[in-house]
Amino acid sequence: MSDTDSFIKEVSEEVRRDRQYRLMRKYGWVAVLLVILLVGGAAFNEWRKSSALAAAQTLGDQILAALQMDDRADRSTALRALSAKGDQGALLVLLASGESVDGGDKEGALQSLRMLAEDTALATTYRHLAELKLILLQADTLTPSERITRLEPLAIPGAPFRLLAEEQMAMALVESGYTPAALDRLRAILDDGDVTAGLRRRVSQLIVALGGELAPV
Repeated sequence: MSDTDSFIKEVSEEVRRDRQYRLMRKYGWVAVLLVILLVGGAAFNEWRKSSALAAAQTLGDQILAALQMDDRADRSTALRALSAKGDQGALLVLLASGESVDGGDKEGALQSLRMLAEDTALATTYRHLAELKLILLQADTLTPSERITRLEPLAIPGAPFRLLAEEQMAMALVESGYTPAALDRLRAILDDGDVTAGLRRRVSQLIVALGGELAPV
């Protein structure tokens, strides 16, 4: 390689380095900012997860403390005094309503459960559970046909408590005198792949009590 070619190459390299240096000076802050954002975002995400976990643990401790009180009315009051939103708030309402009923405040429990069942912002699981508890608490004032009408939306495929709703619908049919239809519904529960051991045992006992026969295992 001649001296001229070597000189041209050195000049080209110097020009390229100078261009890169000027680009770094002009746009280097962008790369630095991206790094800061990535690191800061990761740190904030970890802080948010840690804060959420700590808040959940604190709420859990408060719930346990409330449930350990001797008096049911005191337990209900303590649970209602806790502050939580969303799913955690729904759980508090469900727990407090149960304590209210046991403590003699059925109307207060019904009111809380109605609000929960009608809150469309909540997950279906909590709304359906609240409605199911409402129906059970009002069993003495609702006719069997009224209970069945209200249970039907809870028994659709994919509903979280559909088998429990089916069980209650079968019992309403029994009260109405439609024992064969009730037995068919109870046997369908036993054939369902999602039936739990407890529900299977309860339904089997009910079928026998109604004079029905269980399919051989």
